[in-house]
Amino acid sequence: MVLLFAACAVLACRGQETNDGMKVIAHRGGASLGAENSISCIRKGLLAGPYAVEVDVHLTSDGAVVVCHDETLDRTTDGSGRIENLTLSQVRSVRLKGGEDGETVPTLEEVLAELKGKCILLLEVKKTREGQYAGIEEKIIELLDAAGMREHVILQSFNDSVLERFHSLAPDIPVEKLLVCRLPFGLAFDIKLHRFSLDRYPYVQSFNSYNALTSERFIRDVHRSGRMVRVWTVDKPSRVRRGADAVITNRPQDFL
Repeated sequence: MVLLFAACAVLACRGQETNDGMKVIAHRGGASLGAENSISCIRKGLLAGPYAVEVDVHLTSDGAVVVCHDETLDRTTDGSGRIENLTLSQVRSVRLKGGEDGETVPTLEEVLAELKGKCILLLEVKKTREGQYAGIEEKIIELLDAAGMREHVILQSFNDSVLERFHSLAPDIPVEKLLVCRLPFGLAFDIKLHRFSLDRYPYVQSFNSYNALTSERFIRDVHRSGRMVRVWTVDKPSRVRRGADAVITNRPQDFL
């Protein structure tokens, strides 16, 4: 087991870019390799040697930050219910579908411990049915500081208020704006961002856009503003939008 972890640490420092210099990020830990967002999947994703591992977080009813993509447990576990309405104990009482050895939904604390010294974490803050989790930004920062991972995390979200709040609390931690699309005539997911309003996000280092609907014009505009574009979610190297700075993929092993 010690040798496996050592191999992960070494490999995570190698092969962080494709042959053309594009960084590779393991989506949901590298979801093609196991139960998405699980510790076992993250361990396998690390072996591919990505630049970063991406996971999603929600807040339980008793204030615990847990790692799961969906707002509910229904799709990814043998349980059900909205995470925001469940305690940590209730979330942990169910098992991940396809997980190893009865794996359960991990906490952010466990994921940070797994990645420390091995890889950057791209952390996506999800939302509740109403819009956002009150106080989740402070809880994340507390966990990062406790784990000594503050300098090895990037935060991303679709929600502007989350990005603004996080940046105001921890301006040293990079934040990135998620977009579903950027159409050639200027509209994006929230229909407020267009090529003339990139300056609305002076604190954002990257605009992370849905690959299939990302235009090369958008990439050029963002690059002119001094920022990056990471595209998601792409599982075939031939389909990555030309000019992107990074690809977020379920199959990091195919890119590196």
